[in-house]
Amino acid sequence: MERTNSPESSGTAQSVRDDMIYVPQKGYDENVRFKKPWTKNVQYFKHVKMSTLALMKIVNHAHSGKNLEVMGMLQGKVQDHTIIVMDVYALPVEGTETRVNAQAEAYEYMTEYVELCEDIGFVEHVVGWYHSHPGYGCWLSGIDVDTQVMNQNYLEPFVAIVVDPIRTTANGRVDIGAFRTYPKHYKPVQTTSQEYQSIPLEKIEDFGVHCDCYYRLDISYFSSSFSTRILEVLWNQNWPNTLSSSDGASRQEYVTSQMNDLAAKMRNLVGVNGEASKKALQRACGFDKDGGKKLKNLNKDLCAFAGETVNIILNEMVKKKLFASLGERKVETLKSIEHSMQN
Repeated sequence: MERTNSPESSGTAQSVRDDMIYVPQKGYDENVRFKKPWTKNVQYFKHVKMSTLALMKIVNHAHSGKNLEVMGMLQGKVQDHTIIVMDVYALPVEGTETRVNAQAEAYEYMTEYVELCEDIGFVEHVVGWYHSHPGYGCWLSGIDVDTQVMNQNYLEPFVAIVVDPIRTTANGRVDIGAFRTYPKHYKPVQTTSQEYQSIPLEKIEDFGVHCDCYYRLDISYFSSSFSTRILEVLWNQNWPNTLSSSDGASRQEYVTSQMNDLAAKMRNLVGVNGEASKKALQRACGFDKDGGKKLKNLNKDLCAFAGETVNIILNEMVKKKLFASLGERKVETLKSIEHSMQN
Protein backbone atom coordinates (compact mmCIF):
# COMPACT_ATOMS: atom_id res chain seq x y z
CA MET A 1 0.00 0.00 0.00
CA GLU A 2 1.44 3.35 -1.03
CA ARG A 3 0.41 6.99 -0.91
CA THR A 4 0.27 8.92 -4.17
CA ASN A 5 -0.62 12.41 -5.27
CA SER A 6 -4.22 12.79 -6.39
CA PRO A 7 -6.60 15.57 -7.42
CA GLU A 8 -6.77 17.88 -4.41
CA SER A 9 -10.22 17.80 -2.86
CA SER A 10 -12.19 18.65 0.23
CA GLY A 11 -11.87 15.03 1.34
CA THR A 12 -8.52 13.43 2.13
CA ALA A 13 -5.84 15.37 0.24
CA GLN A 14 -3.87 12.28 -0.77
CA SER A 15 -4.99 8.96 -2.18
CA VAL A 16 -3.75 5.50 -1.24
CA ARG A 17 -2.44 3.25 -3.99
CA ASP A 18 -4.04 -0.08 -3.15
CA ASP A 19 -4.33 -2.84 -5.76
CA MET A 20 -5.96 -5.28 -3.30
CA ILE A 21 -9.10 -3.16 -3.04
CA TYR A 22 -9.87 -4.14 -6.65
CA VAL A 23 -9.96 -7.86 -5.81
CA PRO A 24 -13.63 -9.07 -5.70
CA GLN A 25 -14.81 -10.36 -2.30
CA LYS A 26 -17.06 -13.25 -3.23
CA GLY A 27 -20.18 -13.43 -1.09
CA TYR A 28 -19.20 -10.51 1.19
CA ASP A 29 -21.58 -7.99 -0.36
CA GLU A 30 -24.46 -10.45 -0.36
CA ASN A 31 -23.81 -11.35 3.28
CA VAL A 32 -23.81 -7.69 4.38
CA ARG A 33 -26.94 -6.94 2.36
CA PHE A 34 -28.67 -9.92 3.98
CA LYS A 35 -27.75 -8.91 7.56
CA LYS A 36 -28.58 -5.20 6.99
CA PRO A 37 -26.51 -3.83 9.91
CA TRP A 38 -27.51 -0.25 8.99
CA THR A 39 -31.04 -0.95 10.29
CA LYS A 40 -29.63 -1.24 13.84
CA ASN A 41 -27.33 1.79 13.61
CA VAL A 42 -28.54 4.85 11.68
CA GLN A 43 -24.92 5.99 11.25
CA TYR A 44 -23.51 2.56 10.46
CA PHE A 45 -21.73 3.88 7.36
CA LYS A 46 -19.14 6.48 8.32
CA HIS A 47 -16.69 6.58 5.39
CA VAL A 48 -16.61 6.66 1.60
CA LYS A 49 -13.57 5.47 -0.35
CA MET A 50 -13.57 6.68 -3.95
CA SER A 51 -11.24 5.75 -6.79
CA THR A 52 -9.41 8.64 -8.42
CA LEU A 53 -10.92 7.52 -11.73
CA ALA A 54 -14.45 7.90 -10.32
CA LEU A 55 -13.57 11.32 -8.87
CA MET A 56 -12.23 12.52 -12.22
CA LYS A 57 -15.38 11.33 -14.04
CA ILE A 58 -17.67 13.10 -11.55
CA VAL A 59 -15.75 16.38 -11.74
CA ASN A 60 -15.56 16.33 -15.55
CA HIS A 61 -19.29 15.58 -15.83
CA ALA A 62 -20.15 18.37 -13.38
CA HIS A 63 -17.97 20.86 -15.29
CA SER A 64 -19.63 19.89 -18.58
CA GLY A 65 -23.00 20.93 -17.15
CA LYS A 66 -21.68 24.43 -16.33
CA ASN A 67 -24.55 26.19 -14.47
CA LEU A 68 -26.96 23.26 -14.87
CA GLU A 69 -27.18 20.34 -12.46
CA VAL A 70 -26.05 16.92 -13.69
CA MET A 71 -26.64 13.46 -12.27
CA GLY A 72 -25.04 10.00 -12.35
CA MET A 73 -24.75 6.70 -10.51
CA LEU A 74 -22.02 5.17 -8.32
CA GLN A 75 -20.84 1.57 -8.65
CA GLY A 76 -18.90 -0.24 -5.96
CA LYS A 77 -19.12 -2.38 -2.84
CA VAL A 78 -19.21 -2.19 0.95
CA GLN A 79 -16.52 -3.07 3.47
CA ASP A 80 -17.34 -2.83 7.16
CA HIS A 81 -18.47 0.78 7.79
CA THR A 82 -17.23 2.00 4.41
CA ILE A 83 -18.90 2.39 1.02
CA ILE A 84 -16.30 1.91 -1.72
CA VAL A 85 -16.95 3.70 -5.03
CA MET A 86 -15.07 1.92 -7.82
CA ASP A 87 -16.61 3.62 -10.87
CA VAL A 88 -19.42 5.97 -11.93
CA TYR A 89 -21.52 6.62 -15.00
CA ALA A 90 -23.49 9.67 -16.11
CA LEU A 91 -27.26 9.68 -16.65
CA PRO A 92 -29.02 11.34 -19.61
CA VAL A 93 -31.15 13.69 -17.52
CA GLU A 94 -32.18 17.29 -18.08
CA GLY A 95 -31.25 19.48 -15.13
CA THR A 96 -31.96 23.09 -14.25
CA GLU A 97 -29.90 25.56 -12.25
CA THR A 98 -31.58 24.38 -9.04
CA ARG A 99 -32.66 20.76 -9.44
CA VAL A 100 -32.20 17.55 -11.39
CA ASN A 101 -34.58 14.58 -11.54
CA ALA A 102 -34.29 11.21 -13.24
CA GLN A 103 -37.11 10.50 -15.70
CA ALA A 104 -38.25 7.32 -17.46
CA GLU A 105 -35.46 7.59 -20.04
CA ALA A 106 -32.84 7.68 -17.27
CA TYR A 107 -34.28 4.61 -15.49
CA GLU A 108 -34.29 2.71 -18.79
CA TYR A 109 -30.69 3.76 -19.37
CA MET A 110 -29.70 2.58 -15.86
CA THR A 111 -31.27 -0.85 -16.39
CA GLU A 112 -29.56 -1.34 -19.75
CA TYR A 113 -26.21 -0.13 -18.38
CA VAL A 114 -26.31 -2.58 -15.45
CA GLU A 115 -27.17 -5.46 -17.81
CA LEU A 116 -24.23 -4.60 -20.06
CA CYS A 117 -21.91 -4.47 -17.03
CA GLU A 118 -23.05 -7.95 -16.00
CA ASP A 119 -22.44 -9.22 -19.54
CA ILE A 120 -18.78 -8.16 -19.43
CA GLY A 121 -18.24 -9.48 -15.90
CA PHE A 122 -18.29 -6.19 -13.97
CA VAL A 123 -19.68 -7.40 -10.65
CA GLU A 124 -19.91 -4.14 -8.68
CA HIS A 125 -23.38 -3.08 -7.53
CA VAL A 126 -24.92 0.38 -7.64
CA VAL A 127 -24.07 1.92 -4.25
CA GLY A 128 -25.31 5.49 -4.68
CA TRP A 129 -25.81 8.51 -6.89
CA TYR A 130 -24.12 11.83 -7.49
CA HIS A 131 -25.25 15.22 -8.70
CA SER A 132 -23.90 18.77 -8.87
CA HIS A 133 -24.76 22.01 -7.07
CA PRO A 134 -23.23 24.69 -9.33
CA GLY A 135 -22.15 27.58 -7.12
CA TYR A 136 -24.10 26.86 -3.93
CA GLY A 137 -22.13 24.25 -2.03
CA CYS A 138 -22.37 20.59 -1.07
CA TRP A 139 -25.50 19.73 0.93
CA LEU A 140 -28.88 18.05 0.34
CA SER A 141 -31.94 20.06 -0.66
CA GLY A 142 -35.48 18.96 0.15
CA ILE A 143 -35.78 17.16 -3.20
CA ASP A 144 -32.37 15.54 -2.66
CA VAL A 145 -33.42 14.33 0.79
CA ASP A 146 -36.63 12.79 -0.59
CA THR A 147 -34.66 11.07 -3.36
CA GLN A 148 -32.06 9.72 -0.95
CA VAL A 149 -34.70 8.50 1.53
CA MET A 150 -36.45 6.57 -1.25
CA ASN A 151 -33.15 5.07 -2.43
CA GLN A 152 -32.17 4.01 1.10
CA ASN A 153 -35.58 2.39 1.58
CA TYR A 154 -35.32 0.22 -1.53
CA LEU A 155 -31.68 0.09 -2.70
CA GLU A 156 -29.52 -0.08 0.44
CA PRO A 157 -26.62 0.39 0.89
CA PHE A 158 -26.82 3.79 -0.85
CA VAL A 159 -24.93 7.08 -0.55
CA ALA A 160 -25.42 10.54 -2.09
CA ILE A 161 -22.44 12.47 -3.47
CA VAL A 162 -22.69 16.21 -4.18
CA VAL A 163 -20.05 18.22 -6.06
CA ASP A 164 -19.86 21.96 -6.76
CA PRO A 165 -17.98 22.57 -10.06
CA ILE A 166 -18.10 26.38 -9.77
CA ARG A 167 -16.51 26.50 -6.31
CA THR A 168 -14.10 23.78 -7.41
CA THR A 169 -12.78 26.10 -10.13
CA ALA A 170 -12.74 29.13 -7.82
CA ASN A 171 -10.96 27.39 -4.93
CA GLY A 172 -8.56 25.25 -6.95
CA ARG A 173 -9.69 22.09 -5.14
CA VAL A 174 -12.59 19.70 -5.56
CA ASP A 175 -15.60 20.80 -3.47
CA ILE A 176 -17.36 17.51 -2.74
CA GLY A 177 -19.47 15.90 0.00
CA ALA A 178 -20.98 12.48 0.81
CA PHE A 179 -24.28 12.13 2.68
CA ARG A 180 -26.82 9.63 4.03
CA THR A 181 -30.26 10.40 5.40
CA TYR A 182 -31.71 9.49 8.78
CA PRO A 183 -34.90 7.42 9.16
CA LYS A 184 -38.14 9.36 9.32
CA HIS A 185 -38.90 10.89 12.76
CA TYR A 186 -35.30 10.29 13.91
CA LYS A 187 -33.88 13.21 15.91
CA PRO A 188 -30.06 13.42 15.65
CA VAL A 189 -27.98 14.57 18.60
CA GLN A 190 -27.11 18.25 18.13
CA THR A 191 -23.37 18.94 17.94
CA THR A 192 -21.45 22.21 17.69
CA SER A 193 -18.48 20.68 15.85
CA GLN A 194 -20.07 20.76 12.39
CA GLU A 195 -18.03 22.81 9.93
CA TYR A 196 -19.73 25.99 8.75
CA GLN A 197 -20.40 26.31 5.03
CA SER A 198 -21.56 29.28 3.02
CA ILE A 199 -25.10 28.95 1.64
CA PRO A 200 -26.66 31.50 -0.76
CA LEU A 201 -29.45 33.54 0.84
CA GLU A 202 -32.08 32.13 -1.52
CA LYS A 203 -31.10 28.58 -0.45
CA ILE A 204 -30.77 29.13 3.31
CA GLU A 205 -34.39 28.26 4.11
CA ASP A 206 -34.23 24.99 2.16
CA PHE A 207 -30.89 24.15 3.79
CA GLY A 208 -32.10 24.96 7.31
CA VAL A 209 -35.31 22.95 7.05
CA HIS A 210 -33.53 19.75 5.98
CA CYS A 211 -30.03 20.01 7.50
CA ASP A 212 -31.00 17.66 10.36
CA CYS A 213 -32.34 15.00 7.98
CA TYR A 214 -28.91 13.67 6.98
CA TYR A 215 -25.28 13.37 8.05
CA ARG A 216 -21.95 13.74 6.27
CA LEU A 217 -19.50 10.90 5.65
CA ASP A 218 -15.71 11.23 5.43
CA ILE A 219 -14.26 10.81 1.93
CA SER A 220 -10.84 9.39 1.04
CA TYR A 221 -9.39 8.30 -2.29
CA PHE A 222 -7.49 5.34 -3.69
CA SER A 223 -6.00 4.20 -6.98
CA SER A 224 -4.31 1.17 -8.49
CA SER A 225 -0.81 1.19 -9.94
CA PHE A 226 -2.36 0.82 -13.41
CA SER A 227 -4.85 3.69 -13.03
CA THR A 228 -2.10 5.87 -11.59
CA ARG A 229 -0.03 5.36 -14.73
CA ILE A 230 -3.06 6.20 -16.89
CA LEU A 231 -3.67 9.42 -14.94
CA GLU A 232 0.00 10.36 -15.26
CA VAL A 233 -0.13 9.87 -19.05
CA LEU A 234 -3.33 11.93 -19.29
CA TRP A 235 -1.81 14.69 -17.17
CA ASN A 236 1.37 14.77 -19.26
CA GLN A 237 -0.76 15.14 -22.40
CA ASN A 238 -3.31 17.65 -21.10
CA TRP A 239 -1.48 19.94 -18.67
CA PRO A 240 -0.73 22.56 -21.39
CA ASN A 241 -4.46 22.81 -22.18
CA THR A 242 -5.28 23.10 -18.48
CA LEU A 243 -2.69 25.82 -18.01
CA SER A 244 -3.63 27.83 -21.09
CA SER A 245 -7.42 27.60 -20.71
CA SER A 246 -9.34 30.40 -19.01
CA ASP A 247 -12.72 30.27 -17.29
CA GLY A 248 -12.91 34.05 -17.15
CA ALA A 249 -16.58 34.31 -18.15
CA SER A 250 -17.85 31.68 -15.70
CA ARG A 251 -15.63 33.01 -12.92
CA GLN A 252 -16.86 36.56 -13.52
CA GLU A 253 -20.45 35.34 -13.30
CA TYR A 254 -19.66 33.46 -10.07
CA VAL A 255 -17.94 36.48 -8.48
CA THR A 256 -20.87 38.73 -9.41
CA SER A 257 -23.42 36.31 -7.95
CA GLN A 258 -21.37 36.02 -4.74
CA MET A 259 -21.18 39.81 -4.36
CA ASN A 260 -24.94 40.14 -4.89
CA ASP A 261 -25.58 37.39 -2.34
CA LEU A 262 -23.33 39.00 0.28
CA ALA A 263 -25.01 42.38 -0.29
CA ALA A 264 -28.44 40.77 0.15
CA LYS A 265 -27.33 39.10 3.38
CA MET A 266 -26.03 42.44 4.68
CA ARG A 267 -29.30 44.20 3.86
CA ASN A 268 -31.22 41.37 5.49
CA LEU A 269 -29.10 41.72 8.62
CA VAL A 270 -29.04 45.48 9.23
CA GLY A 271 -32.25 46.66 7.61
CA VAL A 272 -33.97 47.40 4.33
CA ASN A 273 -31.91 49.40 1.79
CA GLY A 274 -29.03 49.66 4.27
CA GLU A 275 -30.97 51.99 6.60
CA ALA A 276 -29.97 50.35 9.87
CA SER A 277 -32.05 51.12 12.91
CA LYS A 278 -30.54 51.18 16.40
CA LYS A 279 -32.25 47.89 17.21
CA ALA A 280 -31.00 46.26 14.00
CA LEU A 281 -27.42 47.35 14.69
CA GLN A 282 -27.59 46.02 18.26
CA ARG A 283 -28.88 42.71 16.92
CA ALA A 284 -26.16 42.54 14.25
CA CYS A 285 -23.36 43.35 16.70
CA GLY A 286 -24.28 40.44 18.91
CA PHE A 287 -26.46 42.00 21.61
CA ASP A 288 -29.13 39.75 20.17
CA LYS A 289 -28.02 36.07 20.12
CA ASP A 290 -29.46 35.26 16.69
CA GLY A 291 -28.18 38.48 15.13
CA GLY A 292 -24.68 37.93 16.51
CA LYS A 293 -24.59 34.47 14.94
CA LYS A 294 -25.71 35.88 11.59
CA LEU A 295 -23.00 38.53 11.73
CA LYS A 296 -20.33 35.92 12.46
CA ASN A 297 -21.57 33.79 9.57
CA LEU A 298 -21.58 36.81 7.26
CA ASN A 299 -18.00 37.55 8.29
CA LYS A 300 -17.04 33.96 7.43
CA ASP A 301 -18.73 34.32 4.04
CA LEU A 302 -16.84 37.56 3.38
CA CYS A 303 -13.50 35.98 4.33
CA ALA A 304 -14.18 32.93 2.14
CA PHE A 305 -15.19 35.14 -0.78
CA ALA A 306 -12.06 37.27 -0.36
CA GLY A 307 -9.90 34.14 -0.39
CA GLU A 308 -11.60 32.80 -3.52
CA THR A 309 -11.23 36.16 -5.29
CA VAL A 310 -7.53 36.43 -4.41
CA ASN A 311 -7.01 32.87 -5.67
CA ILE A 312 -8.72 33.69 -8.99
CA ILE A 313 -6.69 36.89 -9.45
CA LEU A 314 -3.39 35.19 -8.62
CA ASN A 315 -4.11 32.37 -11.08
CA GLU A 316 -4.78 34.85 -13.88
CA MET A 317 -1.69 36.91 -12.97
CA VAL A 318 0.55 33.82 -13.03
CA LYS A 319 -0.84 32.75 -16.42
CA LYS A 320 -0.44 36.25 -17.83
CA LYS A 321 3.12 36.52 -16.55
CA LEU A 322 4.03 33.07 -17.86
CA PHE A 323 2.63 33.50 -21.35
CA ALA A 324 3.86 37.10 -21.61
CA SER A 325 7.41 35.92 -20.90
CA LEU A 326 7.02 33.11 -23.44
CA GLY A 327 5.86 35.68 -26.01
CA GLU A 328 8.87 37.90 -25.30
CA ARG A 329 11.22 34.94 -25.72
CA LYS A 330 9.55 34.04 -29.01
CA VAL A 331 10.01 37.60 -30.30
CA GLU A 332 13.66 37.60 -29.23
CA THR A 333 14.20 34.25 -30.95
CA LEU A 334 12.61 35.49 -34.19
CA LYS A 335 14.74 38.64 -34.10
CA SER A 336 17.85 36.55 -33.52
CA ILE A 337 17.02 34.28 -36.48
CA GLU A 338 16.27 37.28 -38.69
CA HIS A 339 19.54 38.93 -37.67
CA SER A 340 21.56 35.77 -38.38
CA MET A 341 19.94 35.40 -41.81
CA GLN A 342 20.82 38.99 -42.71
CA ASN A 343 24.43 38.39 -41.77
